[in-house]
Amino acid sequence: MRHRFSEFAGFSLIEVVIVVVILGTIGAIALPRLSHAGQSADEKALAGDMAVWRNALDLYQGDHGGAFPKDSTTVAAQLTGYTDANGEVSATKDAVHPFGPYLRTISPLPAFEGIAGAEIPRASTTIGATLLGGAPTRVLPNGYGWLYDGAGHVYPNTGPLTDLAGKLYNSY
Repeated sequence: MRHRFSEFAGFSLIEVVIVVVILGTIGAIALPRLSHAGQSADEKALAGDMAVWRNALDLYQGDHGGAFPKDSTTVAAQLTGYTDANGEVSATKDAVHPFGPYLRTISPLPAFEGIAGAEIPRASTTIGATLLGGAPTRVLPNGYGWLYDGAGHVYPNTGPLTDLAGKLYNSY
């Protein structure tokens, strides 16, 4: 018995080149997106954390006659514990401390992997003080993850670092 081979038994050179060009185009589109995926995830986590902070501070202010937590040394306790009308903290809810908690825990500062030379306090849940009037322009020492100004503004301790779009992280 005689086997007959078709003259089209394989791919032509043109077909192979077209497939390689298509795969190269897909790779050129996908690789830059994948290389920034970790940073983009951290940016979204930070934006979500900042929204949670703002909501908690707004709720606290509404329950406490327009006052925000006192300062950076008390803000964590006042937002995660039960408080009275003056902001005094208790571990349990009772008739004297009916407000809160506004946060379950203080979220850690996202890791911001992939930012070369960043000296930010990765995954820190500590809160330090900052001056009134805006976000700090440099990373503050002592490993603080978050900064609080006593007037209802919380900032990530990221100093002048920006996201992929050029927006300061501490302006989220």
